[in-house]
Amino acid sequence: MQRDPDADRELLANARLLLLFTPELCGARAPESVLEAVLPEVDVLQLRIKPLGAGRGPELAPADAAGTRRWAERALELRAKLGARTLLFVDDRVDVAALLLDAGLSGVHLGQDDCPAAIAREELGPRAILGWSTHSVEQVLEADELPVDYLGFGPVHATKTKGYERGLGAELAWIASRGTSKPVFPIGGIDRENAQELARIGRAAVSSAILGAVDPVRAARELRALLTPADDER
Repeated sequence: MQRDPDADRELLANARLLLLFTPELCGARAPESVLEAVLPEVDVLQLRIKPLGAGRGPELAPADAAGTRRWAERALELRAKLGARTLLFVDDRVDVAALLLDAGLSGVHLGQDDCPAAIAREELGPRAILGWSTHSVEQVLEADELPVDYLGFGPVHATKTKGYERGLGAELAWIASRGTSKPVFPIGGIDRENAQELARIGRAAVSSAILGAVDPVRAARELRALLTPADDER
């Protein structure tokens, strides 16, 4: 079932919590059960089907096409079953996004070393939503010239998941968010201990903080509350 691209972009503009779903981060629990539980609790789900702990860092390893498609199709089924409005994206795989746009996938998230944004836009057309990873304020400003719809920015804190030993800090994330009209999702090492630092931005992308929690649903709800400014109830 195709999505309304204008409605999806409105949802994106108001999104607060983005979950990067990597099955291996669910620990001993069945990843599909975790996904079903947390899907209604997040605004954006990015399927990141990559190996963890690979040599130079999983951010340099390509996402698995078959695995990405399989998980994307399952996430689409679960969203329909649950009646959730969550935006669904795949990581890296423009080919998988092209196959599943008509089924309700929202788009693809790309890194600096992935498919160039202009080529992805040409391949997917105007209705797809494109995300773009940035790691400096300069890259955020450069992204204004790219055909992308939202940005990831980080790492805000050191994170083992993506192999970063140092973070850029919440203050720089805020500065980056003020430098563009595109929604910016800080990412990297964000958890319930530091999420409130990002309340001025009101958005964050997380993975282990939810998937590795004892109670993933409660963790998602707590993170949303921490990211919500006192005068904002969206």
